[in-house]
Parts: sequence; structure tokens; C-alpha cells
Amino acid sequence: MVIHESAEDYLESILIIQEQSGQVRSIDVVNKLGYSKPSVSIAMKKLRESGYIVMAGDGNITLTATGMEIASRIYRRHKTITRLFELMGVSPEQAAADACKVEHDLSEETFARICAYVETPPQ
Repeated sequence: MVIHESAEDYLESILIIQEQSGQVRSIDVVNKLGYSKPSVSIAMKKLRESGYIVMAGDGNITLTATGMEIASRIYRRHKTITRLFELMGVSPEQAAADACKVEHDLSEETFARICAYVETPPQ
């Protein structure tokens, strides 16, 4: 199944918010991503219809197993690529911003090599 980059960003954000505060509501996603409330509402509906999230009656958002798998994969890529850029001397803020731009498009082969490098960088 092909998932769009924007959906991956939403799922990753939901995971990060969940880890930070324990619960997620649409307004938390609005605040994290800086998108409008209507845009986030539409995205949450699409993610729910696609089976990536469940929304409780009180507005609490939970990732499904499929949503968690995608979010975890993207977040792992984000953290690893950020770390690579930091090892290269990029500031943490810029490294994180740049990681967001490339985390979706790397091949598995390239990402595996980045992981190997970050875990045991040359001396």
C-alpha cells in the first residue's frame, strides 16, 4: 500500500505527541504541525477511513497497529538521519529540519547504510 508523505508526517506527529503527553487530540496535531484546524480535521478523517487511527468519542486519537508501524518507521528514520547530520557537524535544529525533508524518500539500502554508519561511525 502506498502512503503519501503528508500522511506519514501526520502519523509520525501523532506518535511523537503520544510519547510526550500520553494522549493526542486534533488540536495537538494542529499545534505541532502548524496546520489549520480544518486541514487537520480532513486529514484525521482520511487517516481514520484508511485504518491508520481510531478516534474515540472524547476526541482522543490512537494509532492502529498499521498506523503505529508506519509512524515508528518514519520516526526511526527521522531520528537516525538527524543523528547522521549532527555527526557531520550540522546544528541539532537544522539537522532535524533537514531530516524531515529526506526521511520519506531514501531507499531501504541507503537507510541501512546510514544506520550502520551512525551506529559505528569511523574514527
